[in-house]
Amino acid sequence: MTPEEKLKQLGYQLSPVEVGNRPLIPWVRTGNLLFLSGRTPGGNWKGQVGKDYTTQQAYQAARECAVGQLSAAKAALGDLSKIKRVVKVLGMVNCVSGFGEQPQVINGFSDLLVEVFGEAGRHARSAVGMAGLPGNAPVEVEVIFEVE
Repeated sequence: MTPEEKLKQLGYQLSPVEVGNRPLIPWVRTGNLLFLSGRTPGGNWKGQVGKDYTTQQAYQAARECAVGQLSAAKAALGDLSKIKRVVKVLGMVNCVSGFGEQPQVINGFSDLLVEVFGEAGRHARSAVGMAGLPGNAPVEVEVIFEVE
């Protein structure tokens, strides 16, 4: 089963990602590494974890970040089957002071990548708390893929 078929089976659909003409671009490929810019869940996700969202709700927001990042990877590569391995994830959680469940939130992102890529979806990761994120998003995630 291809990664796209697996995502569809899980109930997710990839969306188009445009590069645009801004200095910031959604991805940079160098050699066999694909670096993706930070991505928030979009939509109406606004607020802090521990105040506006529970850990489980933020876990779902992180899953939406993963779908967005896979959309960007597909735009960059044309085919998610070109991803050989998930290398590194940086998950940032907009949370109240004293919140300590950032890893459980970012597990939403990590779990989806393992569901899609299996063993190749396992990765090194950092999960950190922030006092705020762009657009007051509860979660933002960056990822690095090894590609063909």
